[in-house]
Amino acid sequence: MSKPLKDHICEERLFSSIFRTHSKNLHDFLYYKFGSQLNPQDKMQEAFVKLWENCAKIPQNKAKSFLFTTANNLMLNEYAHQKVVLRHRMIQPKHATNINPEFILEEKEYKVKLERAIAGLTEAQRVAFLMNRVEGKRFKEIAQLLDISTKAVEKRIYGALKKLRQDIDEL
Repeated sequence: MSKPLKDHICEERLFSSIFRTHSKNLHDFLYYKFGSQLNPQDKMQEAFVKLWENCAKIPQNKAKSFLFTTANNLMLNEYAHQKVVLRHRMIQPKHATNINPEFILEEKEYKVKLERAIAGLTEAQRVAFLMNRVEGKRFKEIAQLLDISTKAVEKRIYGALKKLRQDIDEL
């Protein structure tokens, strides 16, 4: 059953009357409870917007309670949000670097030189070295895969490292 028009909050005159009656008290309540940091004026207005959006559902005698509850919840949500924002501001980035274009260019050049140096290894050294350093395989695993002894793997990897140091030191 619909409410009589005189009791309906959706009527503009009645809504304006509720606004004039409760807006200052609502603002003061929010200000005294939470302070000015969370902008009580905005939350008060948001509460009235929510009242307007739900005007057909809320009886006139519950309007004040709805406004204060809604505004309080809006402020609590804003407070919780500000705590999260503050916590994230306090976290320092783990990898703060000052990479400049010169560094990036040098890094690219070094990568090209490293790839050339790896390409300059013998096939046996290159395969053993890459399996160990790139794929993370242990000497024993490499030996089993290549069907050679562990000592042979060690010799190939150490030979590759020696050759790479010589080639890269020249760079």
